[in-house]
Amino acid sequence: MTARLTTILDGGRYFEGPRWHRGRLWFVDCMARTLLSIGPSGDVREHAVVTDDTPCGLGVLPDGDIVVLTMFRKRLLRFSDAGLSLYADLSEVATGTIDDMIVDGQGRAYVGDLGFNLPPPEGRGAVGRIILVMPDGGARIVADGLRFPNGIAVSSDHRRLVVAEMEGAGLADYDIAPDGGLSLRGRLGRVNDPDGICLDGEGAVWVASFTEDAFVRIDRTGVERARIAVPGRRALACALGGADRRTLFCLSAETSYEELRKGKSVSRIDVVEVDVPGDGYP
Repeated sequence: MTARLTTILDGGRYFEGPRWHRGRLWFVDCMARTLLSIGPSGDVREHAVVTDDTPCGLGVLPDGDIVVLTMFRKRLLRFSDAGLSLYADLSEVATGTIDDMIVDGQGRAYVGDLGFNLPPPEGRGAVGRIILVMPDGGARIVADGLRFPNGIAVSSDHRRLVVAEMEGAGLADYDIAPDGGLSLRGRLGRVNDPDGICLDGEGAVWVASFTEDAFVRIDRTGVERARIAVPGRRALACALGGADRRTLFCLSAETSYEELRKGKSVSRIDVVEVDVPGDGYP
């Protein structure tokens, strides 16, 4: 598709975890360690600062509070009117750095565990896992054998979960059991370095491809149906929001793997209208 992107925010460092919530796009700036939101008029609010770790994934609890994942101390923090507080400590459950996450409509958090600590070691293999954190605080492993689990999305009927395998060049597609457990349905699509993802109403997945400098729509059979290029920029994450959930928010950065190791990155958010509205979480 030929898309005309409109930039709504520029000059950040590394935007991640976009979630549409209460009429605003919530996200983090990983490098600035901030929790932010932007409204339809372009007004930006800084809600919290994570002083001791790098925030990444976000989720929204049924009561409206935000859950912020912090990568290296392996915690989930709850943001409410009272500020940040500990929601779950996964340091005894995760075997590696935790990265992205999503909270479904029942308040269950699905968290990606890389299985190794960053920076990535050589010969790491398919050691990634997904941790399920229940509303009562209980946590268990519900999937393993993943190659760098990244973006995660859950359908609105709570029967399907998709996770991007950044080092698997595609998507892992799971059935969700009533107790939140996962069973692998299969793998679909072929996308290099898939990062953040979101689902639409036709069951297709919008995927941010880090090294293809594009946002790619993959249908349920694994076929590419649309591509939105961001030339010269790394695609980081995406979410469908707006009043009718037809606004695709595209988070990208002018950086590279080498520059990221040096802390060099400039991030922005673009939007484009799409035909099929969003579904589920995010």
